[in-house]
Amino acid sequence: MMTNLFSIFDPTTNLFFFSLNWLSMSLGFIFLPYYFWLLPNRLLILFNNINMKLHNEFKLLLNYNMNKGSTFIFISLFIMILFNNFLGLFPYIFTSTSHLTLTLSISLPLWLSFMMFGWMNNSQHMFIHMIPQGTPMILTPFMVLIETISNLIRPGTLAVRLTANMIAGHLLLTLLSNNGSNIPNLFIMILLMIQILLLILEFAVSIIQSYVIAILTLLYSSEVN
Repeated sequence: MMTNLFSIFDPTTNLFFFSLNWLSMSLGFIFLPYYFWLLPNRLLILFNNINMKLHNEFKLLLNYNMNKGSTFIFISLFIMILFNNFLGLFPYIFTSTSHLTLTLSISLPLWLSFMMFGWMNNSQHMFIHMIPQGTPMILTPFMVLIETISNLIRPGTLAVRLTANMIAGHLLLTLLSNNGSNIPNLFIMILLMIQILLLILEFAVSIIQSYVIAILTLLYSSEVN
């Protein structure tokens, strides 16, 4: 039972040793032709509004005068994760963000680039972050150790947070749907309503998790400046 249940997250459809399930990440490109044939359209207006709202919010957390345009890196990260989260809600579409292969490959290079930039250009600033202001001298070694460990596990926590949230909702939907054939017809409508409510919740979780990953990555980058 558990093998069949977790197999929904297993990219096993292969062609010439290439996983076809990962091609689901490219399904977002089917929306691009709207931009070329009809301007302005509703999708483009919505996309621009989201971009501007995120840009105005992200630049408050960055030193925008010194890093102009850097907010669009995190906006692109938000939109990419959001697209993949949404695509995973459709039937028979592989959820790429439910795998550490994707989430860790996003968080680890970003974290490494922030750390390398910070230690190479703002070493004194990075050392200051190791010891919070007002820390007693006797606790200084422990605080340095704790801050070092917290910095090292940041890419893992970012990756696991997104993966766990995507897997949890999909597993719950799968468990409930598997029991549909074993319950009386009277409770089918109740099960259907619960599934719809869970799907709405997963829709909200997809947006929230994309925003959380983008915000945390932005905060990690702002610490090295």
